[in-house]
Amino acid sequence: MNGKRITLIAVTGATLALALIGGALASPQVSSSRVSQADRLRTLERTRLQALVDGDTAAARMLTAPDFQLINPAGVALTRGDFLGAIEAGDLDFLVQEPISPIAVRLHGTTAALRYESSFDLVVGGTRLTHEAWTTSIYERRHGRWQVVWAQTTAVPNNVGLLIEALEPPA
Repeated sequence: MNGKRITLIAVTGATLALALIGGALASPQVSSSRVSQADRLRTLERTRLQALVDGDTAAARMLTAPDFQLINPAGVALTRGDFLGAIEAGDLDFLVQEPISPIAVRLHGTTAALRYESSFDLVVGGTRLTHEAWTTSIYERRHGRWQVVWAQTTAVPNNVGLLIEALEPPA
């Protein structure tokens, strides 16, 4: 009877374990790794934005791929060096840059697209601009870490004339 009891306990335990594993595979908890990856990417994007506001180009560089390209609101393509160099030179000074909408994340393997509306307060070439924008950032997981590879910002200006003036090349 003792042997039957141990067998029954083992079978019951194995059945329970299989049920739990099966339930986990079918339940939304399987996507929890995707949720945590999405949350991690949201945190990385907020960290990157804060580094830009802080003028911490070393931290921003760590989160930005060497082959990064930004398409700014003027439609100009900037490399990582161009973009971070403008911040280092003081030609571009982010006073505020923060998401004002939830950051939507779409994950596909080692690539993720983030999209959100943000609030900007910045000085570009001596002209101060305060407006909202839509930003799309594309991240890739390289060598075990996420880095932004592309970003594109579309301004939602509150003063179109001032935006146009700020985007004109210096005289």
